[in-house]
Amino acid sequence: MNNQTQNVAALLGRILLSLIFITSGFGKIAGFAGVVGYIGSKGLPAASVVAVLTILVELGGGLAVLVGFLSRWAALALAVFCVLAAFIFHAYWGVPADQVMGQQINFWKNISIAGGFLMLTAFGPGGISIDAKRAA
Repeated sequence: MNNQTQNVAALLGRILLSLIFITSGFGKIAGFAGVVGYIGSKGLPAASVVAVLTILVELGGGLAVLVGFLSRWAALALAVFCVLAAFIFHAYWGVPADQVMGQQINFWKNISIAGGFLMLTAFGPGGISIDAKRAA
């Protein structure tokens, strides 16, 4: 695979990885009260603070990955976020039987996305990124 193909693939990968977090971050802003209530229902303290931090990680990290700015750090933060969210919000082993499949899918989706972000952390954003322009 030539360098240009790798750079385009890395850009497309960053776009696809980031979209769910950018849209989710904006959605959490629009539905802030509901988000705080849901976080509180999971027993987390300071639900409003956790909601704000979640928006910052999702929206800020998603945008950073999208444009390739401080992308390794953003990807690492989002990988950790995905794993934490999987265990806190999608613990399929502790839900009623009719909810197991949906929570199991969401759990493993988060774990898989974390794997993609760890790849980005390890190998960087590619040549079509702000990080690549700053390094040149």
